[in-house]
Amino acid sequence: MDHRPHRPLFRFAAPSVAALLALTTACTGGTVQGRPGASGLRDPFFPKAGNGGYDVRHYDLDLAYRPDSGELHGTAVITARALQGLSSFNLDLTGLDVESVDVQGEGARFNRTGQELTIRPAEDLEKGQEFRTVVRYSGKPKVVTDPDGSEEGWIRTEGGGAVGVGEPTGSMAWFPGNHHPADKAAYDISLRVPKGYEAVSNGQLVSRAEQHGDQSGDSVFRWRSVEPMASYLATAAVGKYRISTATTSAGIPVYNAVVPELEAKSAEALGRIPEIVDWGSGRFGPYPFSAAGAIVEDEGALGYALETQTRPVYPGAPTVDLVVHELAHQWFGNSVSPKSWRDMWLNEGFATYAEWLWSEDHGGPTAEERFTAFEEGDTEVDPAADSEWWAFPPASPPGPEHISGAPVYYRGAMVLHRIRQEVGDKAFFDLVRGWAADHRHGNVSTADFTAYAEQKTGRDLDEVWKTWLHGKERPST
Repeated sequence: MDHRPHRPLFRFAAPSVAALLALTTACTGGTVQGRPGASGLRDPFFPKAGNGGYDVRHYDLDLAYRPDSGELHGTAVITARALQGLSSFNLDLTGLDVESVDVQGEGARFNRTGQELTIRPAEDLEKGQEFRTVVRYSGKPKVVTDPDGSEEGWIRTEGGGAVGVGEPTGSMAWFPGNHHPADKAAYDISLRVPKGYEAVSNGQLVSRAEQHGDQSGDSVFRWRSVEPMASYLATAAVGKYRISTATTSAGIPVYNAVVPELEAKSAEALGRIPEIVDWGSGRFGPYPFSAAGAIVEDEGALGYALETQTRPVYPGAPTVDLVVHELAHQWFGNSVSPKSWRDMWLNEGFATYAEWLWSEDHGGPTAEERFTAFEEGDTEVDPAADSEWWAFPPASPPGPEHISGAPVYYRGAMVLHRIRQEVGDKAFFDLVRGWAADHRHGNVSTADFTAYAEQKTGRDLDEVWKTWLHGKERPST
């Protein structure tokens, strides 16, 4: 496939949407049938993230990465359905140069303002219409710095490799899209890299081919994710990885990519992925995806692990507990995804509690002992027990810089244990499995969970919500 730069069909010097509408009206002698889609979804913490007026069904990303220069060339084919009549709509994209945009096979006008790529189709889109947008772009992807100071986006790694990580908004650094977890879609991701490099993404590897016809010697890897995925969970990783494969007892294929120097140190934890997936299926219900695995980068490449869908990314050789945490996210966070970034405790509280359950089931401290350790600050039972887990309510982080704070993880897990204490084990685990099943591949809020928990258990849990989920003071039992 030709990855040379394409000449744009149209390119304006950043006119406003209003000016485009006025121009269209003047040329047609009438009024437009659609209206602009919103340039953000007004998320409480990231108000410009995502866009309104349409729902993405599928991303087809064709990417070529050159490790020597750090250049990325991409073609994004985005299939979506209009939720209203659209005279224009936005995609989130930062840093990269847009060369051309087509909508429904015709050249479209576009302009850039900050992270917003505003697109004006040649003809208005009708409500309910499925439409296809093609964006051709290139450049050196940028690193995005989060409010808490961590880095995401397109991160270059040792040996010329790179990895794309996107929580909460970094995916817009390497492909255009509707970058908010409320809009999930299926993905096909093709990665073209020089011979000798591996390219890894989400889902299942559909094909791997060496390109000989153009004498480039490149390798092309095609990955497919058929289940819906929030864009912050998409990944593309390039490196000289060692590849290993396995299969769970239910037949789920496991595909691991590890930098060579960490292959031995990672073997024990990664070797237990089939066991952990099987265990999670027993605790939480059937595994929600058609693939599993891991990407292990050099120590120091990232300051955190991320639960990228089906294939979490680890900064260095992971522990078993960390693998349990990230795999638990496949149920809680990836399949059952937050409606807004304020609802992060529904991701991290569940994944942290999964660690407690794994310990309980494998001869370590029980969940009750972990809960008590946090109340008492006992770091011998849990090294994190001296964190400020009570600093703010898990359902109400005070700002975007706090969505990965200790209360979101540990007090979030304690909320779940308090429910378990109130309703008993049978009702609690029925609740957990029901939550994962009834909201499979959907989006949820804190209000959805509290209503569901009371309906499912038949119990009034208002005191738990008041004290542990929303209370501003340090809770006490």
